[in-house]
Amino acid sequence: MSMRYASFVSGRRTKWAVLALWIVVAGLIAPFSGKLESAEKNESSSYLPGSAESTKVLAVTTSFQGGELAPAVVIYYRESGLTQADLQRAATDYCAILQMDLKGTPPPPPGPCPPQSAQAGEGSTSQWIPPTPSADGKAVIYAIPIKAGGESTIIIDDVGAIRSHVGGGTGGLVVKVTGGAGFSADAVKVFGNIDTTLLYWTAGIVAVILLITYRSPVLWLIPLLTVAFAEQCARAVAYGLTQTGVTVNGLTASVLVVLVFGAGTDYALLIVARYREELRRHQDRHESMAFAMRRTAPAILASGLTVACGLLCLLAASLNSNRGLGPVSAIGVLLVLFAMLTLLPALLVILGRWVFWPFVPHFGSPDHTTDGPWARIGRQVSRTPRVVWITTTLALGCLALGLLRLDTNLNQLNSFRSSVDSIEGQKLLARSFPSGASAPTDVVVRPAANAGEAMAAAKATPGVAQALPPATKGDAALFEVILKPDPYSAAAFDTVDALRANVKRAAGPGAMVGGQTAIQLDANRAAVRDFKLIAPLILLVVLVILALLLRAILAPVLLIATVILSFLAAMGTSVLVFEFIFKFQGMDPGIPLICFVFLVALGVDYNIFLMARVREEALHSGTRPGMLKALAVTGGVITSAGFVLAGTFSVLGVLPLVTLTEVGFIVAFGVLLDTLVVRSVLVPALTLDVGRRMWWPSELGRSDGDGTGVVQEHATVTIDERAV
Repeated sequence: MSMRYASFVSGRRTKWAVLALWIVVAGLIAPFSGKLESAEKNESSSYLPGSAESTKVLAVTTSFQGGELAPAVVIYYRESGLTQADLQRAATDYCAILQMDLKGTPPPPPGPCPPQSAQAGEGSTSQWIPPTPSADGKAVIYAIPIKAGGESTIIIDDVGAIRSHVGGGTGGLVVKVTGGAGFSADAVKVFGNIDTTLLYWTAGIVAVILLITYRSPVLWLIPLLTVAFAEQCARAVAYGLTQTGVTVNGLTASVLVVLVFGAGTDYALLIVARYREELRRHQDRHESMAFAMRRTAPAILASGLTVACGLLCLLAASLNSNRGLGPVSAIGVLLVLFAMLTLLPALLVILGRWVFWPFVPHFGSPDHTTDGPWARIGRQVSRTPRVVWITTTLALGCLALGLLRLDTNLNQLNSFRSSVDSIEGQKLLARSFPSGASAPTDVVVRPAANAGEAMAAAKATPGVAQALPPATKGDAALFEVILKPDPYSAAAFDTVDALRANVKRAAGPGAMVGGQTAIQLDANRAAVRDFKLIAPLILLVVLVILALLLRAILAPVLLIATVILSFLAAMGTSVLVFEFIFKFQGMDPGIPLICFVFLVALGVDYNIFLMARVREEALHSGTRPGMLKALAVTGGVITSAGFVLAGTFSVLGVLPLVTLTEVGFIVAFGVLLDTLVVRSVLVPALTLDVGRRMWWPSELGRSDGDGTGVVQEHATVTIDERAV
């Protein structure tokens, strides 16, 4: 990193220009940062790639129905059996809802209300289902179709109005609203206030850790303020991306907040630690910052680019949700990286040494990092490095064995940590009706003349409870199939697979199967495909960046291996924790890829911080002394950075969704594992054992640095005083 840049961000005059630039930028984009939440798409159908069969079916059903419809299924249930008054209440409520001014419902069916007779699923193209009692006499259901496309507020408002009208039931009668619209409303509602909650929790955790780390009543505010600037900018840019067609869901927006705060604070800790170190060597604070930035900026830049490039690999994903997560998160990382390399140094230099009060680093004051706890850990590891890294590797391998119990069949019924109306309604419905009645499966047949053969094949498929009469439009026919199993379960996925095979065999390749079950099945398979494609791509990108930074091949390969082992250990441990402690019913299929991206990219971060300093010291004193010195001086700050990042991701655990809780736990645990074990023990032990060969095939790998011919930076590098 050039001295000209370092002098610019810390110069006596230019520091004010940097501050003014950020104030102007923040002022211009602030109005857009609050619009991201309104642009989120949390419906599962919005995640799908265009090539998925369920996506093609969705286009046809939308044409039939005049829009993408999701049923709000209302169920009345009495364990002892419905009374005549219960049935009358259901009929009265249904007719009243037909007269309500709901925003997303199509025109109601003509005729008297309620109809004299009804069969569940009549009117498959409009999805209006009049009150239909169950065979056991314990339940009655009806369905109100609501447009699932467009603004999510329509579903929330319409489902909310229906729930307000029907109430929850009294005197033993239970009334719930479930179905596709009910699930969507509950999911979108969870994300409604998620950004504010996450922001407050994340900022609070970062503030506490910074206060503990710096023990200063003022210093902690500077990194936090800088990160806040970057976070608002990132949200505004993310909103801009949604206007270009990028899919942003609640998970993406949540990850953006914790990632920007976590990564930004990590970079700040590294800069402030080196700045404090240089303040003891230089009288002028501008000079101290210039030296600090010259040494830390390359590692921070490499770190940020590693994370950003790893995230951009998600552009190769087939799932729209993964493809949107990539650029949004990458932009967040790049913005906070830019803020930390410009705004933070300018603020620190403007405020002066007093910002460290009461522990102000004076010129010539002693630096105790070289004889602190991390120096002692280094000396312990150096006694038997080979035994240490082999033992550590075996221990991490044992933790990874938990992956043998990995279950990726988490479904909508198990996706909330607490019970919600739609889940309770689905469970009641399953007692008296086929479970699939709340989310019918759509079958499209082209040409329409083959609909009869397709219906016969559908009825003969195991797991199908009922096939409803078809509707035709042009050369296409559409009919609904009611599944026996829970529409979001593995059994339902198997039924859809069999159904697809049977209707294609009977009616030709123009027969396709869609609906909510098929959408979830296609999304799960796309997630597995994305992992197989993107994980190796990320490893390749990270390997190239590490090779360029360290100017070696062996060191990057070994570092990548340690990060992969750390990821497997974190995943294996998390699987056991979720199953036996949290009692979760599996894991979302998309979680392994998301966690892989963050744990590999962020895990490499700490190795970059450590090994960049090792190389710097090795040029002067050799690899072995360089490792011991680097571990001693970076141990504290990198550990603090690890706790910050783990703390920010753990904030996802305060939210009521199982998926977010699992992502937060895996990343937080993985970061701590990487910080406290991999970077503190495994990597130092490997480096001490391998020695200068770590730098193969560079010149440093052939003959360890001893200071000969090396320019001593503090002795010979000069600074243009006019710049600082």
